[in-house]
Amino acid sequence: MDFPRRVPFVEAQGFELLSMGGGEAELAVTLRADQINSFGVAHGGLSMTLLDTAMAHAALGADLAPGEPLDAGPGVVTIEMKTSFLRPGQGRLVARARLLHRTATLAFVEGSLWGETGQLCAQASGTFKYLSGLPTGRRKVQVPALASQKEAGDAAALAVAAPPTSPWQGHGSD
Repeated sequence: MDFPRRVPFVEAQGFELLSMGGGEAELAVTLRADQINSFGVAHGGLSMTLLDTAMAHAALGADLAPGEPLDAGPGVVTIEMKTSFLRPGQGRLVARARLLHRTATLAFVEGSLWGETGQLCAQASGTFKYLSGLPTGRRKVQVPALASQKEAGDAAALAVAAPPTSPWQGHGSD
């Protein structure tokens, strides 16, 4: 099954959309060498991304009618997410998510990540906001190429030396 919207980061991870509709979604990934941590198991960031993507698709598929195109309706963005890791993920991982509650603008979703032996590896919950689009439209991200390591070092030094850009920056736990 094709994903309803193109997300290059999700494509790069090799995620597969197995099912979506009725407030549920199931995704899978077969681990590659570049997706494991120093212990040789699924990196936590990959596990969280798979869960996040599954939960978002459960929210997206809440009102999906039979035969309706998957790209119909608004998109969603993650507002918050909590993940508990129960055991290491290995081999082929499957994330299953279901919508718990929906308002006009928010979706409350839970997801479970299963390892190739059928054991529960992680459990997550998340809140998603329905959006018809970002107010800025489609942005083009431009990443300038640095000519040398010295420029990279200079850029890092400038970033560290830059004054706070927010009244909250530099206060609390950031």
